[in-house]
Amino acid sequence: MAKTIAEINEKIKKGEAVVVTAEEIIDLVDQKGLEEAAREVDVITTGTFGPMCSSGAFINLGHPQPRIKISRAWLNDVPVFSGIAAVDIYIGATEMAEYDPLNEVYPGGFNYGGGHVIEDLVAGKKVYLRADSYGTDCYPGRQWETEISLDSVKEAWLYNPRNAYQNYNVAVNLSDRVLYTYMGVLRPQLGNANYCSAGQLSPLFNDPLFKTIGMGTRIFLGGGIGYVVGHGTQHNTGTARTQTGAPIRPSGTLDLSGELRGMSPRWLTGYSMVGYGASLAVGIGIPIPALNEEVVKAAAVRDEDLIAPIVDYSLDYPQGTGKVLGEVDYAQLKSGRIEIDGKEVMTAALSSYSRAREIAGVLKDWIRSGDFTLTQPVDLLPCEARCDSEEVS
Repeated sequence: MAKTIAEINEKIKKGEAVVVTAEEIIDLVDQKGLEEAAREVDVITTGTFGPMCSSGAFINLGHPQPRIKISRAWLNDVPVFSGIAAVDIYIGATEMAEYDPLNEVYPGGFNYGGGHVIEDLVAGKKVYLRADSYGTDCYPGRQWETEISLDSVKEAWLYNPRNAYQNYNVAVNLSDRVLYTYMGVLRPQLGNANYCSAGQLSPLFNDPLFKTIGMGTRIFLGGGIGYVVGHGTQHNTGTARTQTGAPIRPSGTLDLSGELRGMSPRWLTGYSMVGYGASLAVGIGIPIPALNEEVVKAAAVRDEDLIAPIVDYSLDYPQGTGKVLGEVDYAQLKSGRIEIDGKEVMTAALSSYSRAREIAGVLKDWIRSGDFTLTQPVDLLPCEARCDSEEVS
């Protein structure tokens, strides 16, 4: 029997909703069958936690006296974008502090960047603002230096143009030297294989065809409440898929936003990647309303049914050849070892499965307590394959 989001919300408000995680629905379908599981369950919660480079925050600082139209600004010496309005700024997660030597001393440590500034803000710390202006009749101020915090600014919104990649590459290195990449350190001659996904817990693997996730979907974001703004940059739903609809190549992404106040440094964490740069580790949890058997079947996907491509980051990725060395499922990746060209290769995840499980559990508790209801989204629309994926999210 099909359900509606409105009906599910009524059950949530009454404390009667049956909520399970994306791990738990697998066992429930095995035990009771798809039809009974779909009848019994109202919401399935998902989770993911890992570095998501296409992230940042919009901040309205409020005006000092005299007023100022900022032309250049820095937070803890990290440059911010100020070409929006007088005291509106955007800090990107990958922007580095001005004093950082970057890769001049190779490999660089990239110890403090925009992602670390965002973590400091949500941790309640004060951040040092430095701003310049050319001065105008209406905004005469030319310099401004002060400490800011989330308590002192007017507004602060996390705004992430590309998060929650639906699938991603397994990165390896066929060359004779160590590589420092956004997929971590890759040892030479297939010395290791790195991946970044929660697999069967990951939100877009549990709704592969966007049957329930769309513009306006309310989510767990950074420990607080966020929303799906629309499809993210590099969103590409035209990739090859398994019979269950799961993509076998990098595919869908989400554009996400939420008020920074109320978020937590546990779920928004500055991230340093040796030899590559800085980023922000983001925690995301998305509820999937169990509207019908089709939705529940997709959400009951297992790691062994999810396929990722193996890509060489010494040549094929940087040169954009599109070559894939092979394919592997997430159960194999999570076992710690896979086989490539007859060689046993150790695997490691940049994302945290234990944190993803925790997020799914927190979101489950929010819904069961009646503190979190679902929203009726506008469907995401597929976009054409306009460009190759670039950064892990």
